[in-house]
Amino acid sequence: MKFEDFSSVGAVAVVVPKASQSGWYARAGKRLFDLALALLLFPFLLPVIAVLWVLARLEGGSGFYGHERVGKNGATFTCWKIRSMVCDANDRLSELLESDPLARAEWESGQKLTNDPRITSFGAFVRRTSLDELPQIFNVLRGEMSFVGPRPVVGEELARYGSNEGAYLRSKPGITGIWQVSGRNEVSYAQRVAFDAEYSEIVSLGLDVSLILRTPASVLFATGKYVGVDVIPDEVARKKSPMGRHVRFPPIRQGLDQSGQLWLKNQ
Repeated sequence: MKFEDFSSVGAVAVVVPKASQSGWYARAGKRLFDLALALLLFPFLLPVIAVLWVLARLEGGSGFYGHERVGKNGATFTCWKIRSMVCDANDRLSELLESDPLARAEWESGQKLTNDPRITSFGAFVRRTSLDELPQIFNVLRGEMSFVGPRPVVGEELARYGSNEGAYLRSKPGITGIWQVSGRNEVSYAQRVAFDAEYSEIVSLGLDVSLILRTPASVLFATGKYVGVDVIPDEVARKKSPMGRHVRFPPIRQGLDQSGQLWLKNQ
């Protein structure tokens, strides 16, 4: 059995076999499940999306925001959201990163900002509740996304997956996933990479249903906080991910021995 080499991820490594995606559900059943669930939910979600679109429009600019993301097998697509930022968001981000070294370091670390000046008051609400992602049901209907999968990333972010880029590209990006129910923004980028790699290996109908059912509580009540991660300086914490598989958080050094098992050493 071959194992993924996670040595380039940096802060996290996971021992999981390389995914074949050869099961019936991964090949065809997942798409049928997505279509059935999307058609079932669409009549209920469409009025909500319409109201959110109007409220976003009242703050100026377009109600929807589309941005290019990388999909399965590297195909790019427009990922739709309710607009949650000011119209000149890119200019404001550039100005902030040029003038604030701490903000630049935070952005380079996780592509997120704790105090993001681009987000409107309405945008803060829809982001906190993940209502801004409801238009992604259109992406699901078009076959560009799945209800469950890795979070969609831009092309520049794929470099952060290192040798595990294939784990992301094997699956369609998802509206929810292991990362979404495991602490969301409290999860480091390296842990997110580990969760994406894990999902590509263990994808199943039961897992998808479980993650979808856990998502509303995780979003609305923050019950998805990943309590299994304690990164202790100069120690190796061996924990389990929410799916019960072992995740290791080494200080820096890691590799694979001849049997394919991951070894970790303190520097």
